[in-house]
Amino acid sequence: MPKQSPVSLDPRSPLVLDTRELPRRPGALRTVNRVVPAPSDLGGELIAVPEGADLELDLRMESVSEGVLVSGTVSGPVRGECGRCLREINDSVAVTIQELYAYENSTTDVTTEEDEVGRMQGDLIDLEPAVRDAVVLALPTNPLCRQDCPGLCPDCGVHWDDLPADHSHQQIDPRWAGLSQLTRTEE
Repeated sequence: MPKQSPVSLDPRSPLVLDTRELPRRPGALRTVNRVVPAPSDLGGELIAVPEGADLELDLRMESVSEGVLVSGTVSGPVRGECGRCLREINDSVAVTIQELYAYENSTTDVTTEEDEVGRMQGDLIDLEPAVRDAVVLALPTNPLCRQDCPGLCPDCGVHWDDLPADHSHQQIDPRWAGLSQLTRTEE
């Protein structure tokens, strides 16, 4: 029994591809080059693609016997903060995606589990889940402003880069604090 997607796709949505101009014969190919606004929550807590930022799609849609193979790259800006020193990070991400979208009522549609392969709704393909998976998995869970970021001083919270080389916080055990008075010189 063919599986049907419960949500109908909006062909005007930026991450929905229309395949009407792609012939349904294996080997037919169309390229898609467009800039679309990034959806919300495209990333993690410390680093993400800002909602509405420009995502560049450079894709190929290729007809195969059971559906449409979409492959190519997605790139865009990322913003966040360093996991060690909390400085702002402004970078970019470029990821490769490759996803098969099965035709409705195709053998692949019948013989695979719902989450094994993408599904087409008529002539429409929803790219958002594939883009989200690729981008989120490519972003670090603990981003750094630079590989050798020393972080913050745990005692005063100042960036180690901004402190002198001999910076320290002498910790005196309160039980011995009275003895520190003996080392002071009289003026």
